[in-house]
Amino acid sequence: MSQSPSLTWDLEVLFPGGSESKAFVSFMEENERLIQGLLQELQAEGGAADEGKLTEWTAKLQEGSQRIRQADSFTACLTSQNTADKRAAAWTEKVQTLSAGYSQASDLFDVKLAELPDDRWERWVSAEERKGIAYPLAERRAEVLEKLSPELEGLASELAINGYHGWGDHYSLIVSRIGIPWEENGETKSLSVGQAANKLSHADGDVRDTMAARWEEAWSEQQDLAADVLNRLSGFRLKLYGKRGWDSVLKEPLRINRMSRETLDSMWAAVEGSIGPLQRFLAGKAKLLGREKLGWHDVGAPVGEQGAVIAYEEAAELIRDAFAQFSPSMAALADRAFSERWIEAEDRSGKRPGGFCTDFPLNGQTRIFMTYSGTMDNVSTLAHELGHAYHSSLVDDLEPFAQNYAMNVAETASTFAEAIVSDALLRKADTAAQKLALLDVRLESAVAFCMNIRARFLFETRFYEKRKEGMLEAEQIKELMVEAQKEAYGDALASWHPTFWASKLHFYITDVPFYNFPYSFGYLFSTGILAVAEKEGPAFSERYDALLKDTAVMTVEELARKHLGVDLTKPEFWEAAVARAVSDVELFEKYAAEAGQNQ
Repeated sequence: MSQSPSLTWDLEVLFPGGSESKAFVSFMEENERLIQGLLQELQAEGGAADEGKLTEWTAKLQEGSQRIRQADSFTACLTSQNTADKRAAAWTEKVQTLSAGYSQASDLFDVKLAELPDDRWERWVSAEERKGIAYPLAERRAEVLEKLSPELEGLASELAINGYHGWGDHYSLIVSRIGIPWEENGETKSLSVGQAANKLSHADGDVRDTMAARWEEAWSEQQDLAADVLNRLSGFRLKLYGKRGWDSVLKEPLRINRMSRETLDSMWAAVEGSIGPLQRFLAGKAKLLGREKLGWHDVGAPVGEQGAVIAYEEAAELIRDAFAQFSPSMAALADRAFSERWIEAEDRSGKRPGGFCTDFPLNGQTRIFMTYSGTMDNVSTLAHELGHAYHSSLVDDLEPFAQNYAMNVAETASTFAEAIVSDALLRKADTAAQKLALLDVRLESAVAFCMNIRARFLFETRFYEKRKEGMLEAEQIKELMVEAQKEAYGDALASWHPTFWASKLHFYITDVPFYNFPYSFGYLFSTGILAVAEKEGPAFSERYDALLKDTAVMTVEELARKHLGVDLTKPEFWEAAVARAVSDVELFEKYAAEAGQNQ
């Protein structure tokens, strides 16, 4: 790279002035005119619409979707970089209001699609100019039959702004008020949850123990508020699902992810086979850390030869070079992200926790958010988010409806990028201690996706069943959380995280219900794809790009069948992926034994 990458992103090139941007004000006014005008047109249209109108509305809806994504991404960036930015929080509500209007227009449009007689529908949707979006259009036409009337769906969307989404925003307010006291270099300071979370993977066990206790204490102080929010969010969903006649809370997340229940069940059944090998890994890691058993906060602790803190510039070079070994286009995307300042990585107070990648479709750009403190885990997170950015870049030239890929395949691209970086680093490692450190990071990922995410899924599934009977108190929710963790980890840990449900943003995201199993899908699907890539060599990169481009225009089962020749509803693919995911355990044990002998 020609110059050192910046630790802060550039939002000025998108809308100058931050939350006070005049350009953003004008942009939102234009959006409102477009959406309200479209909504009025659709509301005024009586009876079945002709094909010409459908074509016109399709174009406007696609433009509207791009504009809303642009606005939503900008406000998400503003609120994430500074949780105290009240103006940005106000913009968030305005974007949600706009989104509700767009949802109303979309629902009315979908009804018009369903009202078109089958013969006319087939002629219209199969026309050459709609070839690229025929699948999502057909998907919309089918789904409208499973929802309430457009009027009731529209009312639900409007009420959700200050109800459902409002509760989600309230959780962000709770997080912003948390400050965890920390003594460093002779002074006490207040850490944001994002900063504090990095201490949980510190090399010093005393630091981890101290932070784990303070972390649990901080979230316990907020548990009643968090429980209230979680109860309200789940109550809204259950009531809406009931009105629609849906008998399963998994119906919506499975539909959103274009995935069948058979595939989900096959995946989870295969994941159970990872418990034994991963228990061995956790036991071996405990010995290296001088502990009889790992606590929940020890799982991410570094082992082996970590070396000095990895500078951000070094991380950028590592990722770029690893990407280049698989695909020049991936390396080019990484170069662009660093040189054009797409990434916010500065370690400072006032930021929200976690990491994400969000699209700015009207600019053909993305923005990545994280807090970088120089750990190997940070490097993995950065590679992960750049994988998302690469996926977005591949669909930029498609029509908007064909860009709307689901979370599970989005997580495929990100975890695949992580794996590429991990493999490259492992090949480059010179010593057993360095290899041990890298294998530890890889197996931590297996623990995260096969144990941690499974615990979240078990917890949330059971929580919803209990919620049908009434609201749950914080202590009841904590019991459900620990029960799920023990089952998913096979009782492999010495301590558990009862308030994990309160501290994890994913349970409070209102756009996507069950923000958990798609991660495991993406991890294991990418593991299977990686096996194909290793077998086929450099030529596979083009097939990989083709697979990612198709992610929004078919089910995941069709995607796997077309590009990999496998059946995801059967256990064979998932069992092979799980076996590959835990195949590093023996190598880890070998290098761990060598490290023990050398101590």
